[in-house]
Amino acid sequence: MAQIQVLDHHVAELIAAGEVVERPASVVKELVENAIDAQSHNISVSIRRGGMASITVRDDGTGMDPEDLSTAFLRHATSKVRSADDLGQIETLGFRGEALAAICAVSRVEARTRRRDAETGARLCVEGGQFGAPEEVGTPAGTVITVRNLFYNTPARLKFMRKDSAETAAINGLVQHLALSHPDISFRFEKDGVSVFQTPGDGNLLSAVYAAYGREFARSLLAAEGRGGDIAVSGFVTLPVFGRGSRAMQIFFLNGRFIKSQILTAALEEAYRNQMLKGKFPGCVLSVTMPAHMVDVNVHPAKTEVKFSKEQDVFRAVYHTVLDELNAKGGPVTASAAPRTDFFRNVDAQTYRREAADASGKNRTTVNRFSDAETMPPRTPGRPQNPAAPGAFHVSDTAQNPDTPGPSDVPDTPQNPAAPGPFDVPDTPQNQTAPEPSNISDTPQNPDTPEPFHVSDTPQPSGSPERPRRDEIPGQRDILPEPRTAPWRIVGKALATYIVCEDSSGNLYLIDKHAVHERIRFDRLQAGDASPMRQTLLQPATVELSREDAALLLDHLDALEQLGFLCEDFGGSTLLVREIPSDMDPADLTATLEELSENLRTGHSTEERREAMYRTIACKSAIRGGEETSPRELRALVDKVQSGEVRYCPHGRPVAIKITKFEIEKLFKRV
Repeated sequence: MAQIQVLDHHVAELIAAGEVVERPASVVKELVENAIDAQSHNISVSIRRGGMASITVRDDGTGMDPEDLSTAFLRHATSKVRSADDLGQIETLGFRGEALAAICAVSRVEARTRRRDAETGARLCVEGGQFGAPEEVGTPAGTVITVRNLFYNTPARLKFMRKDSAETAAINGLVQHLALSHPDISFRFEKDGVSVFQTPGDGNLLSAVYAAYGREFARSLLAAEGRGGDIAVSGFVTLPVFGRGSRAMQIFFLNGRFIKSQILTAALEEAYRNQMLKGKFPGCVLSVTMPAHMVDVNVHPAKTEVKFSKEQDVFRAVYHTVLDELNAKGGPVTASAAPRTDFFRNVDAQTYRREAADASGKNRTTVNRFSDAETMPPRTPGRPQNPAAPGAFHVSDTAQNPDTPGPSDVPDTPQNPAAPGPFDVPDTPQNQTAPEPSNISDTPQNPDTPEPFHVSDTPQPSGSPERPRRDEIPGQRDILPEPRTAPWRIVGKALATYIVCEDSSGNLYLIDKHAVHERIRFDRLQAGDASPMRQTLLQPATVELSREDAALLLDHLDALEQLGFLCEDFGGSTLLVREIPSDMDPADLTATLEELSENLRTGHSTEERREAMYRTIACKSAIRGGEETSPRELRALVDKVQSGEVRYCPHGRPVAIKITKFEIEKLFKRV
């Protein structure tokens, strides 16, 4: 008996449809691209229930004759390719002739069309790939195609569809890309009867960007235009100060077609090298134009990936175009982006705090970023907050005289006139005991206490896991001392970021306070024994993200709430945020949510995504380099490092560097 058989026609149609139609956004892409190729001036996309209930695409293009309407739904039927030579000169968006046949194989389709010079039009209904003869109807010039009950006859594909909000966001982002690729066409997008956006179709790319992505993104753009041989580059790039937390706003077009290209992404980010903060990504809306024979667009079914015949030329054209514009105009933010000078001003949180503190001139406060679970004692009940420092949730116990120097001018430890200065390190014998740290910590240390490194007010549980031995951890034998040694003496601070300490043997340690606190917060989030403290915003913040990022975060609202964020859908691609972690600066809210969405997108497993989100929250809420830190906070951080509890930050960087007495004396030529 023969083992190889020819597939049934219906089964073959379903398999082919699965390759072309992955989700509702795939249907919209194929229908809108056909409308663009039909020389339309106005295109409308309307969906219901994320496109699963219905998708309607209207255009005012050339339309079709009644005899062509039936042929258009046959497989491999197209008006855009005549011979094999045409494959090397593809200038249209659709050309395979598979889209309509694949769509009608897995849905119920109704098509109405009329040519501009015809008096009447034609109507055709197709269900599951079966259709009859067209009938004459009255309809406006152009084409209207309605797709209903997508995947109704393929339940295996239907059960893998995502939530309606996620499918809507995918369609929204797709229509945005198509609108930007053709700013001379007016695009309108509706979901469930509500208009989401509409572009003017005046041919101005910036107008289309403003309509599709909003004012804030449009104001951050810088025009860029250049050419390298036969390759022309034009569009907009973001100023370096407007770096984003993900690559979601990097939009590239090639000859009017939206594409994803690692070459273009690398060229763009290389132009921003040394001009943008680490961990931030530039945004862009760039259009690359080149002869059709220099690019192969037939390498991917979705036609979003292409192959260039001269990759280096494309890279150099994009790189030099962006770099030249950044060097010429990408300097400080212009007055248009500066805070307004009238009564109602737009200021960030740091500016407001600085101005409020300068205006009061009375009380100087220090932000205490340690929660009760992070070894710091609880606040004194009933102590009032300092109104001059919004966001300072832990206020220092003593008010300072405004005439006295600020915290940055006063050393952390009281100075004894007879004692050597903080940088006069005595040549101490090896067996000499380090000085008592009672002038550093608020609580005097007893050298006879078995465990002098635990500064927590609560005793450690007897059943806590045993710490790993020093010799079991690679690279730590020369960094950390043996347990139960005298506490390191805090000598001072360097560059407002590093804590300088010395031990009884005359060794110096440089400790990165941000990295230490970041690791502490990360470990507690991992352990799940310290839920982030929240702060309710007096005025809920609206955060505008890309459509894909917003949909991804809306699908994980429970995970965000566990991290301290209380968010809800505010329509479009905007999230309304009511609560954030108490230690996080509200000015970092947009960047943090962008990073969280990127973590959710790139994580391979649930555990990896969770760890990535914890790293982001720990980094954003930890003490920053350059911030003023109280002596008690410094003591707590140093003890965490000395005890061996903290060795690396969540990103793998070391938190402490040891400089031996021998190395110091060698630098001064004393040995």
